[in-house]
Amino acid sequence: MSSNKLLKLLERKFYKTGQTRGADDDEIYQNRVNRNNTVLIPFNTYNELKTYPYGNPNYENGFIVLIPPEEYFTKKDDIDKSLILGKNMLIFYETREQWNAYNPANYGFRFATSRNNPLGGEFVARVPATTSIQDSSKISLGFTDKTLKGAGIRVYEYASTDIIKRCKLQLEAIFWMCKNADATLLDFGMSNDDEIATRKQKIFEECKKYNLLNFDKLIKQRIINSNRHAICPLCLEELDAHGFFDKVQQAHGREVVDLTVTQLNLFHIRELRVGEFNHAPYNLGWGHHHCNIVVKDSGIYETLDWMRNVIERNDIYDKLSSNC
Repeated sequence: MSSNKLLKLLERKFYKTGQTRGADDDEIYQNRVNRNNTVLIPFNTYNELKTYPYGNPNYENGFIVLIPPEEYFTKKDDIDKSLILGKNMLIFYETREQWNAYNPANYGFRFATSRNNPLGGEFVARVPATTSIQDSSKISLGFTDKTLKGAGIRVYEYASTDIIKRCKLQLEAIFWMCKNADATLLDFGMSNDDEIATRKQKIFEECKKYNLLNFDKLIKQRIINSNRHAICPLCLEELDAHGFFDKVQQAHGREVVDLTVTQLNLFHIRELRVGEFNHAPYNLGWGHHHCNIVVKDSGIYETLDWMRNVIERNDIYDKLSSNC
């Protein structure tokens, strides 16, 4: 493998950290797009999320507030005057009850066709099919075309262009802090030690420029250890840089040929959640695929508490069963 191709593999991995996670076709969200895209803000969180806390307070590609129909029709006189239906707000139908009670056809509403003001309509719908009543097929209206799939991204996945850049820089620096990063690149075909050293030095200098190499802070955040080696934020094991290239091990008999998941993946220290913007420097590291799955959306510390309880219960069970 050529050194250029290898760097492209790494750069692709860093680039993807600036993208959102996947979304199904039946969801309102865009699938795997840049984190600075149009954001979708739930109506009940608008006041706390209408501005972005890092740098420019405005969302680079705007926002759309999604309001449930019952909220709109019963409280529309009290809605913030900055929110205008069809310009930066849409009625969002999610249930059959909402659709039947406030059918948009009764109000002359159209489904939206644009992410930019004007939105081309007043509502969007993602109502699942049900077998319990007649005429209950799926209703999916607005942002369903291939060229315009998804109205926007989850607001808590948003990050500005500047923050995305800083995160990528810091994440690459963390890669270089894997105990065997240099040797791994040589193993995978990079034959020039000077090229490795030059790249590493360049990234560290860029990180220093943006104050992204506060080692004490990185240690406190479980991103590196006291030896300044990259670690998995959950299990705290030092990371093997081979994991950036090696695919996860598959169960015998259940292998798939198109697997693209690597052993090490992006890891949010404080999980992504509504009301916070946690895709930011000093909150991102690299972790084991399995550890990421275990944590999911629960967060590291909640997961550790759960793991302690599991271990305690198993210890008690083993002691009791050994006396039987």
